[in-house]
Amino acid sequence: VLELAEAPEDGVRREVYEETGIKVQVDRLTGVYKNTSRGIVALVFRCRAEGGHEQLSDEAVAVEWLSPGEVTSRMAEVYAVRVTDALLDGAPRVRAHDGRRLARGA
Repeated sequence: VLELAEAPEDGVRREVYEETGIKVQVDRLTGVYKNTSRGIVALVFRCRAEGGHEQLSDEAVAVEWLSPGEVTSRMAEVYAVRVTDALLDGAPRVRAHDGRRLARGA
């Protein structure tokens, strides 16, 4: 969640570092995902690791580097699609889900 006066890119860098110990450079927005059951909109950015070291936090019980195949086999659909979308080029994807499954046409 962004701080009140925080730019999205600054929030990405802060959140990733706080939760994982990894410092990142933000490349670009890759997706907008709406959880229709909770009314939450998530912006997803593609980033590159710049430093730091992996660490656990209250919000990260594991920090791992996964291949695209591992992402789709190990993560829930609504989270895996965010990662796989971030690996694509082109315009950001816009999708909706109910917290478990992507909406039709998403």
